[in-house]
Amino acid sequence: MDAINKIYSNEVGISFFWKKEEHMETRRVQMVFRDIGFLLTLHELKEFSKGCTNAKASYNCNQCADHQHCRSLLLRTPSEKIDLAVSIDELDQLQELINTTVFRVSLKNWVQNLCLN
Repeated sequence: MDAINKIYSNEVGISFFWKKEEHMETRRVQMVFRDIGFLLTLHELKEFSKGCTNAKASYNCNQCADHQHCRSLLLRTPSEKIDLAVSIDELDQLQELINTTVFRVSLKNWVQNLCLN
């Protein structure tokens, strides 16, 4: 854990900055969900959150026997070639991970910019 600065974690994943990229102008967030890692900019994280909202809007499995755990939702990722099959529970947790990460990174950027003035 010495190589990272953790941003947030929950039941389905973790987000963090790599310390080796600390001095880059445009830092990217490493987010790990299940066994998949995404290296995303803040803008891409916001787009990913919108994808979660869109996937929730298409959710129509309440009549299924195990609708909370069935991976029947197709979630678009910031990579146009990769979509994920997720359950509604995973989608809720993933969106929490993304939104909290966006909030914390935005707050950190705001505070850093405020201190520069």
